[in-house]
Amino acid sequence: MDRVSTPTQVFEVDDEIVVRTAEPTDGALIADYFIRNRAHLKAWEPKREEAFFSISGWTQRLIKLNELHRMGLGYYLLIIDRESDQMLGTISFSNLSRFPFHACNMGYSLGEEVQGKGVMTRALRLAVDYMFRIQNIHRIMASYMPKNKRSEAVLERIGFVKEGFAQDYLLINGKWEDHNLTSLINPHWKTL
Repeated sequence: MDRVSTPTQVFEVDDEIVVRTAEPTDGALIADYFIRNRAHLKAWEPKREEAFFSISGWTQRLIKLNELHRMGLGYYLLIIDRESDQMLGTISFSNLSRFPFHACNMGYSLGEEVQGKGVMTRALRLAVDYMFRIQNIHRIMASYMPKNKRSEAVLERIGFVKEGFAQDYLLINGKWEDHNLTSLINPHWKTL
């Protein structure tokens, strides 16, 4: 694989996975992932319209996401198995703010069939490294529902530190859910 990360495109790899920017041609791949994991992810995500599970819905969404990638305002990343090319999960960086905040929010999902195998830990390390090294982001913020112990554990493994608690923070599966708030600071941040 000769692709490399740039300021507008993410392409990070390790021995088993690729973390890359979603492309406008990935509609079928992403729709299939969310259809396969619909029941598994339901408890952790907002209620989804039917278009969220369709190729055409994702193709339209990806055109908009690609513009955000190009402008450096957000990144929607796919976690892909290097051997099978199967989509394993997602990582997103949203609400990117530059000077003086230099921060963003991070979200992620992982397919049911690869839970507990270290995939998300490796993928988040690659993605966070990209945001720190290429985007020079100072602070990445992530939140999780207190009952989501897997999410709590993966963030701790990456080095995220709990900073607070937010009551009724996000509308998840039709219900306002409390969240623990965490962040990770870039130890190598530099003024450009």
